[in-house]
Amino acid sequence: MGSQFNISRRKFNHLIVPGAIGFSTVLASKGLAQGGAKNFKANVLRVGFQTSGDILKISRALEKKLEPLGVKVEWSQFAQGPQLMEALKIGRIDIGSVGETPPIFTQASGGPIVYIVGAKTTPETGRGSVIAVPPDSPIKSVRDIKGKDVVFQAASASHYLILRALEEAGLGIKDINIKSLSNVEARGAFLADKIGVWATGDPHYAIAEKFNKIRVIRDSVGIQSPGGYYVAYKPWAQENIGLLKHIVQEIENVDQWAERNRDEFIKIYAEAQKVDLDVAKRIVDRRTFGRRAISPDLIKEQQRVADYFFKNGVIPKQVNVSEALLTPEQYAEITPANISQK
Repeated sequence: MGSQFNISRRKFNHLIVPGAIGFSTVLASKGLAQGGAKNFKANVLRVGFQTSGDILKISRALEKKLEPLGVKVEWSQFAQGPQLMEALKIGRIDIGSVGETPPIFTQASGGPIVYIVGAKTTPETGRGSVIAVPPDSPIKSVRDIKGKDVVFQAASASHYLILRALEEAGLGIKDINIKSLSNVEARGAFLADKIGVWATGDPHYAIAEKFNKIRVIRDSVGIQSPGGYYVAYKPWAQENIGLLKHIVQEIENVDQWAERNRDEFIKIYAEAQKVDLDVAKRIVDRRTFGRRAISPDLIKEQQRVADYFFKNGVIPKQVNVSEALLTPEQYAEITPANISQK
């Protein structure tokens, strides 16, 4: 497995960095390859990532992209999106990837954040995020969780899934008892049959499948999520628009490589996350790769989610998603032409 992974990693790095994407051309056009003035201030990029794994970190492509610009990349790990957003809110990290829900909660608490780029979605997106029970549970549907303890990380994407699923079942958030616990903390308890209802996602879902310890009663397919985002600390973003252009391009490059080379990425992911190949295959097979530009349509979708949380009394005040945006000119500068607007 080790040598196989090394071959895959070398191939991964070769395909997604410098030559194939006109790296030197981009630098020259900015006057950076010949030592021109930088159009950003940072010399260190602090990136947050979740324990579920981050393709950008696994690839090390960002380090290769930014080193010639004199920028060092530092990574900080967080249990889930809400914990990552807490660090972003106070400027302890500069940028990170989360689902649709954590930025809304951060805005509701006054955090100075900004959406950088979205995630591509398809009709199949959401297969890796689930509401689940033990295999022998008497619970057969979401309607059956009324009055039950439901474990999930509050303010995560699972929070939105729970609300939407309850609504479908004719129930509301007050019909369940929320027990907020990160996936990392909850997984062992669920596998030991100490949790009756769990809203979770990959890789934890796939690991539970490996042990035949999970039965899904609802996944996230069709819940009208706009998908995830890379989000940045707003004061930092406004000073580093020139750097963000390189970052966003590399995020898309890595995603596109993984989409075209799923079998190779499965091996890389398995090694990086220390999971079996069959577990990694489940995770990658359920994943949607690719980015989506921040556009009026996407912001309208995100605003709908924010309004939904407020309507259900989950956040204390109305959130205006547009307050967490760069200018149209800045988005035009940082968003490569090959990233879809839809």
